[in-house]
Amino acid sequence: MTLAGDEARTPVLVAERISKSFGEVQVLFSVDFDVLPGEVHALMGENGAGKSTLVKILSGFEQATAGRILLDGEPVTLPANGAAEALGIVLIHQEFNLADHLTVTESLFLGREVTRFGLLDRATMRAEARRVLDQLGSRIDENALISSLAVADKQMVEIAKAISRKARIVFMDEPTAVLSRDETEVLFDQVRKLRARGTSFVFVSHKLDEVMELTDRVTVLRDGQWVKTAPTSALDSEAIAQLMVGRELSSLYPTKHEPNVDEEIVLSVRDLTTGFVKNASFELKRGEVLGFSGLIGSGRTELMEAVAGLRPRLSGEVRLKGAVLNAGDFREANRRGLAYMTKDRKGKGLLLGEGMTANLTLQSMDNHVRHGYLDPGSEAKAMARAKRRFDIRVRDDKVRVGRMSGGNQQKLLLAKIMEVEPQIIIIDEPTRGIDVGTKQQIYHFIAALAREGRSIIVISSEMPEVIGLCTRVAVMREGHMVGLLEGEDINEQTIMRYAAGLKRQMAS
Repeated sequence: MTLAGDEARTPVLVAERISKSFGEVQVLFSVDFDVLPGEVHALMGENGAGKSTLVKILSGFEQATAGRILLDGEPVTLPANGAAEALGIVLIHQEFNLADHLTVTESLFLGREVTRFGLLDRATMRAEARRVLDQLGSRIDENALISSLAVADKQMVEIAKAISRKARIVFMDEPTAVLSRDETEVLFDQVRKLRARGTSFVFVSHKLDEVMELTDRVTVLRDGQWVKTAPTSALDSEAIAQLMVGRELSSLYPTKHEPNVDEEIVLSVRDLTTGFVKNASFELKRGEVLGFSGLIGSGRTELMEAVAGLRPRLSGEVRLKGAVLNAGDFREANRRGLAYMTKDRKGKGLLLGEGMTANLTLQSMDNHVRHGYLDPGSEAKAMARAKRRFDIRVRDDKVRVGRMSGGNQQKLLLAKIMEVEPQIIIIDEPTRGIDVGTKQQIYHFIAALAREGRSIIVISSEMPEVIGLCTRVAVMREGHMVGLLEGEDINEQTIMRYAAGLKRQMAS
C-alpha cells in the first residue's frame, strides 16, 4: 500500500544524521529516517546493519553520538529507559522486558498502576487486561505468572502492553519471530486497525513476506548506513533482499544432497513418548538432512530434546549407530557424537555477558586443557578457525556476545556445537531472527555438513526452509508424528494439510 500525498504530510518522528559509536566502534553513520502519521514503516537490513540500535535511539533506550531527533517537528531529547512512553513512544523489545515474578496484569500496568482510595484497584486492572488480551484474540490468563508462560505467550503480553498504553508510535523489533501464523494474523489485524486511527508503527523484521503484506514504506540500512527508502509497493522481496546484502541472492538454497538408499542408519527412534509426545518413530541416514515441520506447539522441540537427552523419556528407545542411548543423558549423547543446537540462543545457547572464545569452547573445554589448565593458545586457534569456517564478522574480537548481531550469534552457536565434532546434529530453528544474507550462509553450512557425511535434523517453523533444505520431512501435530514426506510430496500444501489435521499417515 502506498500512502497518498506523503509529500505533504508532516512526519511525526524524524531522525536527522544520526550516528552512534560504542567506544571506538561506530555502528551508525549519519542515518536519516522518518515516520509518518498512520503508517507502518519497515526498517530492514542484515544483522549488524544498525536497525536495533536506531530503534533504541528513537525510543530513548540509547543516546545518539551525533545528530538530532524531532517529534512533531520540534527537536527533542528523549527521556531514557522507557520514559519516552509518556510521549507516546513505545518499544516492543526483541528480548522480552518482562519480570518473571509478576502476573500478566501486573506486567501490563507496571509503572502506571490504577489506584482507588490510595490502594491498588486490582479488579479494574484485571478487567482492562482481559479486554486487551481479548482484543488480541489471546486466551492467556491475566492472573498467570510471566514465568509460567510459553515464549509465544510472553510475546503476546509485550504486544498487549504496547496496545494498552495507547501509543502514538510503536516500534516492533522482530515481533512475530516466536508467533504462529494465526497469532501473527491477529497481530497484523490490530496493527491495521490502529494505523487507521493514526497510530504509527516501525516494523523491524527479517520476514520479507510479512514486510510486503503489512507495511507502507521500507527503509534499508547496510553496515550502519542508509541505503534506500521507498514505498513497499515499488519493491518486491528480491529487490529488498538485494538492497540489504548488496548482492543478488539467486541461490538461497543449495543443491540438496540425496543420501544413498543403502546408507547407514545412524539414528533410530522407536515409540518415543514424553509427557506430550506420543509413540514417535523415525530413522536418520548418514549424510541426510531430515526436516521436522508442524505448527508451533506440535511437539517438535520436545521430541528432539528427549532424543538428545535433555528431556525425560517415559518410554521408547533411541539407538545411535545400533547401540542404545540411555534416556536423559545429554553428556553421553554428546560423547557419542550427537549434538543439539537450541532455538533459544540467548536464553540457553550462549553466555551473553562473556566473550566469543569463552562461548565457543564451553562445550569442548576438555579439548583445550593442557597440564590441568586451559590453554589460551589452543582456544585462540579454535576461535580463528571458527571465524574463518563460519564467517563470524565482528569489529572487535573482545566484544561481549550480547553486543553481537543475531546472525553472528547464530553462527557462533553453530561453531560452538561443531567444536565437539558431532556426526549427528539437531538444529532447532536454524535461522530464527536473522537476515536473509546470513540465512543463505547457514543453509550452505548445513548442506556442506551433509556432504561431509554428517547427518542433520532441521526443526523449522518456516516451510520454505524445510522444503528447500531437506530430502525428507516429518510433520507433527499435537504430539504425534502424522506424516513422513519425500519427493514431490514435500510442498507447502501437503505439509500444511498434515499439520492442520486434514490428512494423516502412519510415519515410519
